[in-house]
Parts: sequence; C-alpha cells; structure tokens
Amino acid sequence: MLTFVAVFLFIGGATTQLSAQDESEPPAKELTFDEKLNEAVQPYTDAVSTVVFVPIWKGEIGQGENKVDLEVPFVLLWLAGGAVFFTIFFKFINVRGFGLALKTVRGKYSKSDDPGEITHFQALTAAVSGTVGLGNIAGVAIAISVGGPGAAFWMVVMGLCGMSSKFAECTLGVKYRQIGKDGKVHGGPMLYLTRGFAERGLGPLGKTLAVFFSICAIGASFGGGNMFQINQATSQLANVTGGAVEGYRWAVGVAVALLVGAVIIGGISRIGKITARLVPAMTVLYIIGCFIVLGTHIDKIGPTFGLIFEKAFSGEAMAGGLIGTFLQGVRRAAFSNEAGIGSAPIAHAAVKTRFAASEGLVALLEPFVDTVLICTMTALVVIVTGDYTHQGVDGITITSDSFASVVPWFSYVLSIAVILFALSTLITWSYYGLQAWKFLFGKSHAADLTYKVIFCLVIILGAAMSPGAVIDFSDAMLFSMSFANLIGVYFMLPVIKKELAKFKAFARRVDAGEDMDHAAAAVKSGDVS
Repeated sequence: MLTFVAVFLFIGGATTQLSAQDESEPPAKELTFDEKLNEAVQPYTDAVSTVVFVPIWKGEIGQGENKVDLEVPFVLLWLAGGAVFFTIFFKFINVRGFGLALKTVRGKYSKSDDPGEITHFQALTAAVSGTVGLGNIAGVAIAISVGGPGAAFWMVVMGLCGMSSKFAECTLGVKYRQIGKDGKVHGGPMLYLTRGFAERGLGPLGKTLAVFFSICAIGASFGGGNMFQINQATSQLANVTGGAVEGYRWAVGVAVALLVGAVIIGGISRIGKITARLVPAMTVLYIIGCFIVLGTHIDKIGPTFGLIFEKAFSGEAMAGGLIGTFLQGVRRAAFSNEAGIGSAPIAHAAVKTRFAASEGLVALLEPFVDTVLICTMTALVVIVTGDYTHQGVDGITITSDSFASVVPWFSYVLSIAVILFALSTLITWSYYGLQAWKFLFGKSHAADLTYKVIFCLVIILGAAMSPGAVIDFSDAMLFSMSFANLIGVYFMLPVIKKELAKFKAFARRVDAGEDMDHAAAAVKSGDVS
C-alpha cells in the first residue's frame, strides 16, 4: 500500500514541500524550479525503493582490496527463478516454439473476424513498444557502467529465459480476458487473478492479489512507463543542445504531455495502429546506428565478446564482482523486457484469436527482440567505444557519447530515436495503467479521463526530476508488479499447459490443409490429436 500512497502523494507532497521552502530563509544559491521539484519528491522515491528492494541477504564479499558491500533483493531472485523454472517446465518453449511463433505473428492461424480488437502483429508491436524503450538505450549503459561488461551476458541469459515467462503470462491474459458488448477488450493479471483463482475456490485471495497488482501497475505506469522515459529523453535533448533545456526540463514535459494526451484518447485500437508503424521504424533506425559504430570498431568486436564472457564469471572483485554483475544484468534485463512483470498480458489480451496460447507464443518474441537483439547491440556499442567507464554520467549520455565518438552528428539522430522510443513506451504504458485504473475505479468516462490527466501531469514531473531518483522509483514500481503476477502464473500452470496443447493441435490441422473453422471446432470439442 505504501507504493500506492507514494504515487498519489507525489504532486501534493511536492507542492507542500515547495511551499515550505518558500517560507524558510532563502538558500545561499537559488534553486531552479526543476531542482526544487526533485528535492521535494526524493523522499518518496527513496521510501518506495526501500520497500520493494528489501534484501534477503546483505554483507561483504571478497577480501582485502576486493572486499565489497552487497545486497541481494528478493524481487530479482523471484523474477530470475521464475524465468528459469518456466523455461524448464515448458520444456524450453522459448526455443521449440520460436518457429510456430513466427508463423502465428504473420497471421497464418487467425482470421479477421476472430474475437478481439487488434491483430497478432499489432498486439506484438504494442507490447514491444512498451518494452523497447529507454531501458534498451539508457538502461543497458547503466547496467554495464555499474556491473561491468559481464552484465551484458546476464542480460541476454535473462532475456532468453524471460521468453518463457512472457509466454506463460500472456497465454493467461487471453484465456481470462473479457470482451464487452462494445467490442472493447479488458484483460491482464487483474482478470486472470480474479477469474482464475475463483475457478479454484480461492476467489478472495485472487481478488486481493488483483487489487495489489493494479495498485502497483498504476504506479509503474507513472514510473518506468512514464517518468523514466521522459526523463532520459529530456536528458538527451539537453545533451545535444548544450544544456539549453536545463532549468526548463518541465517545459519539454509539457510539450510531450500534450502530444501523448492527443494519442491515448483513441484507446488500444489507435495505439495498435500507431505502434505497428512506429516500432519497426524506430528499431531499424537505432540498429542502423549501432551497425555504423560497430563497423568502425569491427576489430574490437571479437575481444569485446571475450571480455563480456570473462567478466560475467569473474568480475573486478572476485565473488562480489560476479554477484554484483549478475544482479545488475538481471535488474536491467527485467526492466527492459518486463518478462514476469505482468504488463504485456494487458496489451496481448486485445488480440484477435480463438486460442489463448497462440498469443502466448507470439509474446515470447518480445524478450528476444528487446533484450537478446537490441540490448546486445547497445552493450556492444558502449563497450567497444569504452564509454561505459565514464562515472557520474546518466545512461543516455553514455550511449550518446558512444555514437558521437564515431559520427559526431549522430547524437542528433539518436535524439530522434530516443524520442520515438520514449513516445511509444509512454503511449503503451498509459494503456496498461488505464486498464488497472478501470479495474479499481470502474469503467466510467470520468474514471478514464481522470487517469489520463494524471498520467500527462506525471510526464511533466518526470521530465524535471534527476535521473537517480527516477531510476530508483521506476525500478521499484515496475518490479513490485511481479509479486502478485507470478503467484498467479504458478497457480495456473496446468491451464497454460492445456491451452498450449489445444493450439498446437489446431496449428497441426491447419498446416495439414484443414479449414480453420473445422479445425477449431474439432479441437474445442476435445480432439487434440
């Protein structure tokens, strides 16, 4: 509950503290509005982060000069353990189901009149737009600057295992979704926690978990899905303009808030259409930039991979380096691809399909694109250029400097990519948060409008805050969603397994040339041969 209170005290608390500062003696140095705002909000971000990242172990690792203080938060092991378990339980569905996922996303097993609002491809791009964002550009640089090059290895490992987590949760998202009379789809952990647990006679527990998840999801939509994105985008604008926007970061937030507000009024249908065009374009633009940098340093790529593997298992401080590197890799990978968090099932629930596992398979492509491909590209860029060693610099600046070291003007191109990444993530996360908001406060027009106004106001807040405070709050709110979500996934593993068998049977029939309607009818009647 502390996370929920902290989110909604942000603006009020900031106003109160700013007023108190005005009544006190003037400081020796006059603070800018942005600095005052950040100072007012910092206590709340610290409180939320402390609760969510409570360590299950803390102590010293190593000896002598290699001795380091280390904390191991439970939430990271909760996510990493879940991803590994689901990979084994579903017999490496992340590898075995990859080909079927590609055929499904192309629409081979669906029809335009299937129940839902958006196509498989639109659902994938909508969900990817919520994960392929500043976490891939700034977050990777942060992980490597803190945990060293070895953190990149653990990010990829977690990305591969996270594909299984994404498959499981998104299958449930479609299985327990609700489609209203107006054709609008409502889905996500809120529904599979309530409906799935009710089927097992655990209705009160499911309802409690769903409420907790919704509170956390709203906070995450304000944090990682909003504040982190606009903050790092604004930092990049400050970087390429020589600091011209510093002191006026809030104004950038106002401009973006107006733009996002104009888009999110249209709901998931408009979001799906926009992201279907935006995500491929921004991804290609960013990857081209990565290839340019890596092409310039092609002789260093081999040694860089060697360095990544070496540091992944050794580290600068023996055991401390290894564990610290692992934790940084897991933390940033989870923030980047959100596998196990419970956000993606909200978008995937809107897909047009008759078989829940079809979208679960499509969803496993997300971590592959997001973490295995794009995060690896970013990691190679910041390592081959050596910019990850820069201290006291935010993540987006590290990545920007890496590009600028090869093509000085490319920082402007990166700025365009950063803005596109930020906008796509903001747009998608507004939908995630709205669905959680509706679950708690109803589906009225007033509730809808209230959330969207608050979301846009938080954009302004995030633009003005310091990166450190934003990162701590964003991580805390995002990771908190995983507690209730993964409990639900564990409880409903038999349901997921059954849905997978049904879709595989359907796909085999269609591949053999059988009509889709006949194949679907046969499978739903119980014939999964």
